[in-house]
Amino acid sequence: EPTMKSALLGALAVLLLLAAAAAWVWRYQPERLPEEWRRQNPHSRDYAPVLYRWHNAQGELQITDRPPDGRPYEVLRIDPNQNIVPTTLPLGSETRQ
Repeated sequence: EPTMKSALLGALAVLLLLAAAAAWVWRYQPERLPEEWRRQNPHSRDYAPVLYRWHNAQGELQITDRPPDGRPYEVLRIDPNQNIVPTTLPLGSETRQ
Protein backbone atom coordinates (compact mmCIF):
# COMPACT_ATOMS: atom_id res chain seq x y z
CA GLU A 1 0.00 0.00 0.00
CA PRO A 2 2.80 2.57 0.67
CA THR A 3 4.08 2.15 -2.91
CA MET A 4 0.62 2.78 -4.38
CA LYS A 5 0.21 5.89 -2.24
CA SER A 6 3.67 7.12 -3.24
CA ALA A 7 2.92 6.50 -6.92
CA LEU A 8 -0.35 8.46 -6.71
CA LEU A 9 1.34 11.35 -4.91
CA GLY A 10 4.13 11.34 -7.48
CA ALA A 11 1.62 11.37 -10.36
CA LEU A 12 -0.28 14.22 -8.70
CA ALA A 13 2.95 16.20 -8.26
CA VAL A 14 3.83 15.69 -11.95
CA LEU A 15 0.35 16.83 -13.03
CA LEU A 16 0.60 19.93 -10.85
CA LEU A 17 4.02 20.77 -12.29
CA LEU A 18 2.72 20.35 -15.85
CA ALA A 19 -0.29 22.57 -15.12
CA ALA A 20 1.96 25.22 -13.56
CA ALA A 21 4.31 25.09 -16.59
CA ALA A 22 1.36 25.43 -18.99
CA ALA A 23 0.00 28.40 -17.04
CA TRP A 24 3.42 30.05 -17.04
CA VAL A 25 3.79 29.64 -20.83
CA TRP A 26 0.22 30.94 -21.38
CA ARG A 27 0.93 34.05 -19.30
CA TYR A 28 4.62 34.84 -19.85
CA GLN A 29 5.64 33.09 -23.09
CA PRO A 30 2.57 33.20 -25.38
CA GLU A 31 4.77 33.37 -28.50
CA ARG A 32 5.62 29.69 -27.90
CA LEU A 33 1.95 28.71 -28.36
CA PRO A 34 0.36 27.64 -31.67
CA GLU A 35 -0.93 30.58 -33.74
CA GLU A 36 -4.62 29.89 -33.10
CA TRP A 37 -4.00 29.79 -29.34
CA ARG A 38 -2.01 33.05 -29.51
CA ARG A 39 -4.98 34.79 -31.14
CA GLN A 40 -7.15 33.67 -28.20
CA ASN A 41 -4.64 34.68 -25.52
CA PRO A 42 -5.00 38.28 -24.25
CA HIS A 43 -1.32 38.23 -23.17
CA SER A 44 -0.12 37.65 -26.74
CA ARG A 45 0.85 40.25 -29.34
CA ASP A 46 -1.27 38.27 -31.82
CA TYR A 47 -4.45 38.59 -29.72
CA ALA A 48 -7.38 39.20 -32.05
CA PRO A 49 -10.82 38.59 -30.58
CA VAL A 50 -13.35 37.30 -33.10
CA LEU A 51 -16.93 38.51 -33.36
CA TYR A 52 -19.65 37.41 -35.76
CA ARG A 53 -22.09 39.80 -37.49
CA TRP A 54 -25.35 38.30 -38.77
CA HIS A 55 -29.09 38.95 -39.03
CA ASN A 56 -31.75 37.01 -37.11
CA ALA A 57 -35.08 35.79 -38.54
CA GLN A 58 -36.60 39.25 -37.99
CA GLY A 59 -33.78 40.89 -39.95
CA GLU A 60 -32.24 42.51 -36.86
CA LEU A 61 -28.47 42.87 -36.79
CA GLN A 62 -26.75 40.63 -34.25
CA ILE A 63 -23.10 40.70 -33.15
CA THR A 64 -22.05 37.73 -31.06
CA ASP A 65 -18.94 35.88 -29.95
CA ARG A 66 -20.26 32.61 -31.42
CA PRO A 67 -21.30 32.01 -35.03
CA PRO A 68 -25.01 31.40 -35.61
CA ASP A 69 -26.32 28.00 -36.64
CA GLY A 70 -27.67 27.80 -40.18
CA ARG A 71 -27.31 31.51 -41.02
CA PRO A 72 -24.76 33.39 -43.08
CA TYR A 73 -22.42 35.54 -41.02
CA GLU A 74 -19.42 37.83 -41.34
CA VAL A 75 -16.29 37.32 -39.24
CA LEU A 76 -15.06 40.49 -37.52
CA ARG A 77 -11.53 40.65 -36.09
CA ILE A 78 -11.18 43.37 -33.49
CA ASP A 79 -7.88 45.15 -32.91
CA PRO A 80 -7.58 45.27 -29.09
CA ASN A 81 -5.53 48.48 -29.35
CA GLN A 82 -8.25 50.38 -31.20
CA ASN A 83 -11.01 52.21 -29.36
CA ILE A 84 -14.38 51.13 -30.74
CA VAL A 85 -16.45 52.99 -28.17
CA PRO A 86 -18.10 55.99 -29.84
CA THR A 87 -17.40 59.44 -28.47
CA THR A 88 -20.13 61.22 -26.55
CA LEU A 89 -18.93 64.62 -27.75
CA PRO A 90 -20.74 66.26 -30.66
CA LEU A 91 -18.76 66.50 -33.88
CA GLY A 92 -16.53 69.57 -34.02
CA SER A 93 -16.64 70.24 -30.28
CA GLU A 94 -13.49 70.70 -28.29
CA THR A 95 -12.80 69.55 -24.77
CA ARG A 96 -12.42 72.37 -22.24
CA GLN A 97 -10.68 72.26 -18.94
